[in-house]
Amino acid sequence: MNLSLAGKTALVTGAGRDVGKAIALELAAQGAAVAINYQSSADAAEKVAAEIVAAGGRAIACGADIADFADTRAMVDRVVSELGGIEIVVNNAGLAQRARFLETTPEQWKRHIDVGLLGTVNTSQAALPHMVQAGKGGRIISLGGDSSRVGEANLSMAAASRAGTIALIKSLAREFGRYDITCNAVTLGMIQSAHSDPAWLAENLPKMVKNYPLKRIGQPADVAPMVAFLASADAAWITGQTISINGGFAML
Repeated sequence: MNLSLAGKTALVTGAGRDVGKAIALELAAQGAAVAINYQSSADAAEKVAAEIVAAGGRAIACGADIADFADTRAMVDRVVSELGGIEIVVNNAGLAQRARFLETTPEQWKRHIDVGLLGTVNTSQAALPHMVQAGKGGRIISLGGDSSRVGEANLSMAAASRAGTIALIKSLAREFGRYDITCNAVTLGMIQSAHSDPAWLAENLPKMVKNYPLKRIGQPADVAPMVAFLASADAAWITGQTISINGGFAML
């Protein structure tokens, strides 16, 4: 599928590895210039950017803590300056720490909300003025776990912070639709990642896949094409939606 993202610039948060990396590579393959955001994994982000450039694309790695608005705004300003604009924001960075609710701490809750919810607030507040002023429309796409829709034991912090993001995305969709800016959420089932604990995965995977009609957990490559589609002109009349990529884990 040729989604014609040539001439567009995308910012993908948390894009140094796993789902974020897959999304960045897919957007670049479809013609977009891509800013690879990272907080601590500078080497990984630089490698993703280098891979895109080696394939003939345009990319930069951008360090920023999206929980900090000033840091986020400086990053967005750099993206606009160096890549010529910003039309697509993919809010991929987030936390999903497993813990029993009564064993969670205020500090853990604050960090989940700072990254999972306020991170989307910050990137949106930094990027939307550029999109509105340019007058070319735009796309905001926010990722999170499917627990944000259906709840899940031991994932209350991630579920709550990302549920807030879904409400934010719906509100932004209503407010910025007049500028031809669409805002959508993508929620995910279990995705195998490079930082998954191999021992834990080996022990729990047989039990986990029983909850998935497709009898496997997801891979980053299962997610990237949908994000690229939502970023494209083909999805111009889709906004305020929550789309699940979950192997049938939840069907609400």
